[in-house]
Amino acid sequence: MSKFIAGFFFGCVLLLCSCGQHRPEATTVGQDSLGRIELYTAGANKIIDSQARIEIIGRHYLWSEGPVWVQKKQMLLFSDVRANAIFKWNMHDTPVVYLTPSGYTDPRPRNGENGSNGLALDRSGHLLMCQSGNRQVARMNASIDSPKPSFTILAPDYNGKKFNSPNDLVVDSRGEIFFTDPIYGLPGGAEDPSRELDFEGVFKISTNGQVRLLIDSIHRPNGIALSTDEKTLYLGSTDGMHSGWYAYQLDSNRNIISGGMLLDASSLMARATIKQGGDGMKIDKYGNLFASGPDGINIISPSGTLLGLIRIYRHPVSNCAFDQAKDVLFVTSDDRVLKINLH
Repeated sequence: MSKFIAGFFFGCVLLLCSCGQHRPEATTVGQDSLGRIELYTAGANKIIDSQARIEIIGRHYLWSEGPVWVQKKQMLLFSDVRANAIFKWNMHDTPVVYLTPSGYTDPRPRNGENGSNGLALDRSGHLLMCQSGNRQVARMNASIDSPKPSFTILAPDYNGKKFNSPNDLVVDSRGEIFFTDPIYGLPGGAEDPSRELDFEGVFKISTNGQVRLLIDSIHRPNGIALSTDEKTLYLGSTDGMHSGWYAYQLDSNRNIISGGMLLDASSLMARATIKQGGDGMKIDKYGNLFASGPDGINIISPSGTLLGLIRIYRHPVSNCAFDQAKDVLFVTSDDRVLKINLH
């Protein structure tokens, strides 16, 4: 079955349980000049210290996105989508340009969000990226140590039609790649004349290179993550006031068997100061989602309970990444990149 239909009733149950959840009153609040930590349950303080400090490690980007931690090199890589570049931070100095061009390699001028977006590492340590401008998922051919804008295309199209603009991706332990494909990178958005697919999909690249459509029913699919046991696929949607986070159960072959809305963010969006929809996310050491969305990084349990919020003042957030131990969180936030020691 090429399109996701299974799990409708499971999705309805999840939707009924999670729709319209209001952000609760914080039981603990820690203040910082860049934001504050709000904890909504008694046990949330084991996830993040309410007094955790938010630091800026880089600034003056056009739109920061897609961070990935490279443990062997003790460095953070992140995209500046609108600058068509990837930057590197080595834990000490100001971030520097790591790779350009990163997402659009055609010499002809093009409007839109052209650079790389989501970044990930494959099992061999090669850099993978969603190339918004080239409208494909690719692997950098050069080593992490010596970056060069030479790429192997892993997903050029679906059934002969170019993708909209691959946005975010996650790799499982087998080497299979899951990615989202909203319309944000197209110069004209949904009505762009170069658009070839009439839906925004979630896809899987198998280890044999086959590209398979998993879901075509979510508007503006964006962030994506896998649970630690790789049995649940999480998705964020930035579909305006219908924004939210989804959870889909996977079988042993990584096919979707059930799922639906995990947490509807519409009520959060309505009350938010920064009305950023469900965007990039990562899974912490306890299995919780650290999910970009309204007002900052929303901390969500696997059952869809809102546990806390890393509220970021004045700037929307796009994505986040943990270090290897998952004790440090990096956040891409508009023109800045932030660092938060969780404890």
